Amino acid sequence: MFCYQCQETTKNDGCVIRGICGKDERLASLQDYLLYALKGLAAVGVRGQESGVADPATDLFMAQALFATLTNVNFDQDRIYSLTREAFARRDALRARVHAARQAAGTKCSSPLPAPATCPADGDIDAYAALGATLSPAAHPHPDADIQSMRELITYGVKGLAAYCDHAYVLDHGSPDLLAFLHQALAATLDDSLGLNDLIGLSMRCGELGVSAMALLDTANTSRFGHPEPTRVSLGVRPNAPGILISGHDLLDLYDLLRQTEGSGIMVYTHGEMLPAHAYPALKAFPHLAGNYGGAWWEQQRDFAAFNGPILMTTNCIQTPRASYQDRIFTTGMVGFDGLPHIGARAPGSQKDFSPLIALAMASQPPLELETGTVLVGFARKAVLDNAGAVLDAVQSGAIRRFVVMAGCDGRHKEREYYTEVAEKLPQDTIILTAGCAKYRYNKLDLGSIGGLPRVLDAGQCNDSYSLVAVAQALAEAVGAEHINQLPISYDIAWYEQKAVLVLLALLHLGVKGIRLGPTLPAFLSPNVAAFLVQNFDIKGIGTAEDDVAAMMTGV
Repeated sequence: MFCYQCQETTKNDGCVIRGICGKDERLASLQDYLLYALKGLAAVGVRGQESGVADPATDLFMAQALFATLTNVNFDQDRIYSLTREAFARRDALRARVHAARQAAGTKCSSPLPAPATCPADGDIDAYAALGATLSPAAHPHPDADIQSMRELITYGVKGLAAYCDHAYVLDHGSPDLLAFLHQALAATLDDSLGLNDLIGLSMRCGELGVSAMALLDTANTSRFGHPEPTRVSLGVRPNAPGILISGHDLLDLYDLLRQTEGSGIMVYTHGEMLPAHAYPALKAFPHLAGNYGGAWWEQQRDFAAFNGPILMTTNCIQTPRASYQDRIFTTGMVGFDGLPHIGARAPGSQKDFSPLIALAMASQPPLELETGTVLVGFARKAVLDNAGAVLDAVQSGAIRRFVVMAGCDGRHKEREYYTEVAEKLPQDTIILTAGCAKYRYNKLDLGSIGGLPRVLDAGQCNDSYSLVAVAQALAEAVGAEHINQLPISYDIAWYEQKAVLVLLALLHLGVKGIRLGPTLPAFLSPNVAAFLVQNFDIKGIGTAEDDVAAMMTGV
């Protein structure tokens, strides 16, 4: 196997024996073959776009299947195999429709389809794994390392885009243009006529659509659940009451679960990236949404063992379950793990059936208390902009000297303590803008406030980085700046997986310069591509917390 799509890849080079995430060689090969099949489907999809042949169900399938290949999403080999079979079936059906449309119009293809669009679809799971083993980035590289690097950057950005599309479509908010781009971008990674400049342009287009996808998801969440409000969330547990723990990102899954547990005496707790759910009016209206339990995704093995009750994993961030809780963890959506029970999709107009979790919760002991106190959430764009006057007054008076965007992902490696140190060393006249699970490195610290505003303004989940962009753009307009780069704002971003790659491309599309990216730069960037990003966008690696804080405070 070879995989280098996440930040924790071995030696910042590539996982070659077993993934740091836990996937083995066989699963890695099956995922590589699924990606190969999806690229073939994409090539046919682009021909369909050119021929006026549309298939919305296949477009959405593309997003969902790509999502399954993100880090820490789906470890279920049978489901990955099933998705690959479906990708080939959809490819062949769409290709037949495109051929018929071209025949009817009297047109011919100007070039043959690439191999993934025409290869045989037959084979059992062992055959697919064997074929996938020949298709990893290391086993089948492009002769030009820079082209290879840009193709990987686009692929991982598109995976992040697919995840956000799936989140939005769950809430009945879709965009045919976004789904069409998934086909276009993946097909482009097979096109040898595209040079480095073409691929750079495509990556910026991916970032542009990343902004659109995050805006779409913001609309989906706020139209369904209301705009987040500043809210204090309990970190303790309700005594003598059983609980269900929900992790991931899917707010609709949480809503269904809250509806189905009303009046049961079961308390519902959030974990990881579900913490921001407590700020949404339609969710916090449920009195049995009891609090947040534990920390970031990588701490789940400790947290889940102590919880005692059932656990629901939505969207992504699952780790290999330990024996201490393997018999009480469930998956749903695109998440999967060999041997774990899976809650199926909701029928149109209805809810998912969480009765197995409810029954298990009623027979479980209450969760053990890990900590006490509260944490403040809910500073998404509307909450901050509603206080724009106070923020601007603080900036103009000098009470706020600088904003530091510390959004992104958390991870298990020791070097991520850097972000805690940065938060502690930033002067008292700075505001931290955060989104994503990176905040768990500092969101429970007592960092004080400025003019009634907490020094850590938590916009929400990783996809809520859109709120940070909206706030920066509004501040720039209010102070008469021509661009957000003219604001007293620095970016110190932590990345882990492919959603963060999309967020980075979105920031680059917006022209943001001077981003510090860590703990390491992506392993899939070739030296020349990394140099291009440094030269054109002033992307920096991280140094020591002390040195970086000093540099940021001088605008460097």
